[in-house]
Amino acid sequence: MSLIGKKIICLLDDEFEDLELWYPVYRAREEGATVQFAGPEKNRTHIGKYGVPAKADLSFDEVNSSEVDGLLVPGGWAPDKLRRYPQVLQLVKDMDAAAKPIGQICHAGWVLISAKILNGRKVTSTPGIRDDMENAGATWIDEAVVVDGNLISSRRPPDLPPYAKAFVDAFQDR
Repeated sequence: MSLIGKKIICLLDDEFEDLELWYPVYRAREEGATVQFAGPEKNRTHIGKYGVPAKADLSFDEVNSSEVDGLLVPGGWAPDKLRRYPQVLQLVKDMDAAAKPIGQICHAGWVLISAKILNGRKVTSTPGIRDDMENAGATWIDEAVVVDGNLISSRRPPDLPPYAKAFVDAFQDR
């Protein structure tokens, strides 16, 4: 229970990749973290690509980065929606500036690109957005998990076990 007392926000919008959202959320909860979902509207239910629902505990406007210890950005098609919200981009920037753990997997790299925090960083993602990551100034590495400071990135669902472990471990290094 290494994350007791830690508060983590998981960003939420429609068509998230079900496993990429739920696996790290459950893993963090197993370690004692409080994980809340933040979406465009509080109490709105969003449906994953394969039909699994998740309900927003908070709206993006209600999230205060100073009260949050970590951030999870799931993949799927949700990141293309999430990166359009100024509140989301500011949250990512604030979390990065405070060197708080930010986990991103698959297409979630789009959110970090739009937040403009990848220049000079090492990351991975789905190979489909490799060019986007590199054009944002990142060094893209084809590995299951890449950790660069507070950024924990991963490629796709088969990489979830080492990704979730690396995300949990990032709190012990703080």
